[in-house]
Amino acid sequence: MDLAPTEAQHMLRHSVERFVVEHYGSATRRNAVQAAEGFKRDNWRRFADLGWLGLPFAEEIGGFGGGPPEVAILMEELGRGLATEPYLSTVLLGGALIAECGTEEQQGSLLPDIINGERLLSFAHYETDARAGLSAVRMTGRSDHHGWTLHGRKIAVFDASSSDIHIASAQLPDAQGGGLALFLVPRDTAGVGLREAPRLGGGRVAELTFEEVRLPLHARLGTRADALPAIEAVVDRAIAAVGAQACGLMRAMFDATLEYTKVRKQFGRPLAANQVIRHRLADMYVQCEEARAMAARAALLVGVDTNPTQRMLAASGAKVKIGRCARNVAEQAIQLHGAMGVTDELDLGLYFKQLLVFEALFGSVDFHLQRHTRLFDNSRPE
Repeated sequence: MDLAPTEAQHMLRHSVERFVVEHYGSATRRNAVQAAEGFKRDNWRRFADLGWLGLPFAEEIGGFGGGPPEVAILMEELGRGLATEPYLSTVLLGGALIAECGTEEQQGSLLPDIINGERLLSFAHYETDARAGLSAVRMTGRSDHHGWTLHGRKIAVFDASSSDIHIASAQLPDAQGGGLALFLVPRDTAGVGLREAPRLGGGRVAELTFEEVRLPLHARLGTRADALPAIEAVVDRAIAAVGAQACGLMRAMFDATLEYTKVRKQFGRPLAANQVIRHRLADMYVQCEEARAMAARAALLVGVDTNPTQRMLAASGAKVKIGRCARNVAEQAIQLHGAMGVTDELDLGLYFKQLLVFEALFGSVDFHLQRHTRLFDNSRPE
C-alpha cells in the first residue's frame, strides 16, 4: 500500500495551512469564540469559495469527490488553527447523512446549498441515555395521512442555534415498521424548543425539545426501513475526522510548549536546557506522531467500501489511542507552562478545552475501548 500523499493532497494541506496563518491569528480566534454564533460567517463563506464544503461529496452534485484521507488533512490543519466553524455538524454529519440516506430529490435540493455555504445543518440524535450507544433513541415519530409527528428531546446538539435545518432521529412504532428514521426539521418549525449554551473551546451547543412537532410526509430523510446502519457509518467517519482534528490541536500545544520552554528561564537557564524537560518534550512529540499515525490509519479504513466491522474497529481504535495521547500531551503542556495554560491569557487553554470536547465526543475513551474489545473478540475465528 502506497501511503505517500498525492500531489492533490499536498496542495490541499498547503492551502489550508496558508489559510490558517492568514485568518486564524490569536485575536481572530478569540473574537470568533466570543461571537454570538461561536464562529465567523465570513470564514464559512471562504470555506465554500475554496471548495472545502464540497470536499467529501460526489462530483456529480458539485462536490470534489474526496474521501476520509482528504477530510483528515483539512481537519488536522483546522485543528491547528482552532477553527470553530460548523464543519463537523453541517458537512461531516448533516451533509453526509443526506448523501447516505436521502432520495435523489433531497440530495439535489439540499447538498448544493451546503456546498455553496448557503445552508447550515445540525444533527439532533443523542439523548440522556447516550452512553448506551447510537441505538438509544426514545424520541418517537408517528405518521398519518397528513404527515409526521415528532415528540421527544435531544441533548448536546452542536451548532443548533445557527443551523437552518435539524436532522433529527426518531424511533418509529412497530405498526409503522419500527427502526430509526431521520427527519428534516426546519429551525422555525412550531413546537421546536431550543436552549443553547457556549461550548468548551468555542462554538455553541444546545438542547432541543420536540413537542408534538408536525411535519409533512416528505420531511422524512430517505426511505430506508432503518437508518441506524447509515448513522453508524457516518459517525465512524466523523470520529476519524475529529481524531485528525485532535492531532492538529495536540501539535499546536506541543509547538507552543516547545517555544515556551526555550524562552522561559529558570535559575538563569532556559527550561529546555533541563534534561528532564527534554525527555518530557520528546514524549509529547512521540505521542503526537503516534496519534497522527492512528488518525491516518482510521482515515484509510472508514471509507464507504470498508467492511462495517473493520470500519468500527478502526474508528474506535483511533478514538482510544488518540484520546489517551491527547490527554497526556495536554496535561504535559499545561504543567510545563506552570498551569498558566488553563487561563484565558494563553490560547493554550482554548486548545485544551477543545481536546476535552474531543475526549467526550461520540463516546468516551472507555466506551470505545469496550466497543473495540467486543468487536475484536466477535471477529476472531473460532
